[in-house]
Amino acid sequence: MKNRFAFTMVELLFVIVIMGIIGKFGVEFLAQAYKSFLFSKINHELQSKSEMAVELIAKRLEGRIKDSVIARDSNGNFDAIGDLDNTKRYVILEWIGSDIDGFRGISNTDIPHLPNWSGIIDLDAGNSNVLVSPATDTAKTNQLISILSAGTTNINDSALFFIGANSDVRSDYGWDGDITKISLQQGAMHPVTSVVGEPTQFISSTTTNFSGIAIYEYYQLAWSAYAVALEDYNTTSKMGNLYLYYNYQPWLAEQFDGSNSNKSLLMQNVSTFQFSATGAIMKIKVCVKTDLVEEYALCKEKTIF
Repeated sequence: MKNRFAFTMVELLFVIVIMGIIGKFGVEFLAQAYKSFLFSKINHELQSKSEMAVELIAKRLEGRIKDSVIARDSNGNFDAIGDLDNTKRYVILEWIGSDIDGFRGISNTDIPHLPNWSGIIDLDAGNSNVLVSPATDTAKTNQLISILSAGTTNINDSALFFIGANSDVRSDYGWDGDITKISLQQGAMHPVTSVVGEPTQFISSTTTNFSGIAIYEYYQLAWSAYAVALEDYNTTSKMGNLYLYYNYQPWLAEQFDGSNSNKSLLMQNVSTFQFSATGAIMKIKVCVKTDLVEEYALCKEKTIF
């Protein structure tokens, strides 16, 4: 009697062929699915990290003193952002930032949204030693221990920049370390400190006063300069790390690569950090690569007004 559960040779061969086909294409399907998952995961991570880095840089640049922005090459030589040399490879973007949070009152914890400084000088008040700034509260300003200052900056480190004043990027901000003019209050940045018991007043924190200085009605208060630098660059992988330097005062002859500044890692595996300016409008670009997917790079751009 024939066993109904037995297989013929043709049936066995047919099953073997089918299993072989499934095995071949099944492995390829799983490999492709894993590759797609890996690519999607890497793309999401790069998108998130690059966007965060670009947005952080752009947020700081929004409060920049526009005439102060410079670019440095790998040798430390710098040019104004509006006069870049196409033959050079710039790896550092540097600028002086105004205290936007204090101006908007965001940093005033006692009375939120009331300014720590008003940005206005009363030209009919004060004298060569004192500048009067109505609606300014230097008592609160003196207490500002912000995240950016890391607890080491106070009002004695700050400086005023008069809006509308003529300035020279090479000599008036302290980028090259020469503070001869600045110590005489002749530069673009005017170091100031508060007056005890007079919260609306600033006085010079240098050995000289404001005599002979062109005083303008509107000003910005600056605590720190900022630098974004592409460092640790590997010529083989063509990638480096992007760092943010902050909490240093060029008008006091401090440099970002010295012991005076703080440093934070923005992003790793950066292949490109580019920037340009047209008038007062700036554009930055950050490209990042990964070792897991060959020759894959993702770029983010941002325009800052």
